[in-house]
Amino acid sequence: MYPTSRPRRLRRNPAVRRLVSETSVEPRHLVLPMFVREGASEPVPITSMPGVVQHTRDSLKKAAAEAVSAGVGGLMLFGVPEEHDADGSGAVDPDGILNVALRDLRSEVGDSTVLMADLCLDEFTDHGHCGVLDEDGNVDNDRTLQIYGEMAVVQAQSGAHVVGPSGMMDGQVGVIRDSLDATGFDDVSIMAYSAKYASAFFGPFREAVDSQLKGDRKTYQQDPANGREALREADLDLAEGADMVMVKPAMSYLDVLRDIAGVADVPVAAYQVSGEYAMVEAAVANGWLERQRTVLETLTSIRRAGADVVLTYWATEAAQWLQDARA
Repeated sequence: MYPTSRPRRLRRNPAVRRLVSETSVEPRHLVLPMFVREGASEPVPITSMPGVVQHTRDSLKKAAAEAVSAGVGGLMLFGVPEEHDADGSGAVDPDGILNVALRDLRSEVGDSTVLMADLCLDEFTDHGHCGVLDEDGNVDNDRTLQIYGEMAVVQAQSGAHVVGPSGMMDGQVGVIRDSLDATGFDDVSIMAYSAKYASAFFGPFREAVDSQLKGDRKTYQQDPANGREALREADLDLAEGADMVMVKPAMSYLDVLRDIAGVADVPVAAYQVSGEYAMVEAAVANGWLERQRTVLETLTSIRRAGADVVLTYWATEAAQWLQDARA
């Protein structure tokens, strides 16, 4: 007589479902990426990312305090400078917008959350690439590493608890670790963007950081077709001293996330990127999806695939929903 097995017994009511739930999303798992624009007198909406803005220094502090109040695990800061140059010199300027804003946030929130800084040149260069270029117009890996080392030290001096090298340069984690340790910042962590793909889902981010990029980043970001390569990249970063590793984007690369989470002996992060955010918001705006339920389902899927930390533009809002659900 069938059915002899009845899995539905464990779905019969909310209490049973809560008891046997295998995956949870908590505010502490979430990191809020934030953009701060140099010279802005009021927040500037990012049209391709409804609800997300380029902050002023004042609105950044207010939004950070709100996120901390909601219980998020951390903040990831990106700077949007007024001027760009070939070497991205604003990235290593202690008075550049990213470093000034780091000091603002460290003063505002202290150690009540984890303050992270994007460590890459793309926001600061006039060509939009993640490193400096050689005479043939190619990204010069090793010259870029020298600048990354300087960036790491300035970000640490400005108050970052964690630096996030996202440029996909070979050897970046080792150079940054050596630079931090040599200047007394051995307690500053590195969250390596280990598997960062040359993804179409980064599109809205270009507007968010006023990117100057023409062309693509396929010579240093990974081919979306490759999975095993991501494991190699993560192994290299771990050998160089990464404290955390990341997969970016998240939702189209859950298989890669699962594979890396299965072998990494450090926390694993995943970045739910701008295009992933934008497509959900667009579907919601058209009445095709239920917003809160969809957002939480996407976050749960990323956690289920193995992410200990999720960077998401919904971090504050999702944290508030989760708190309300537990009240």
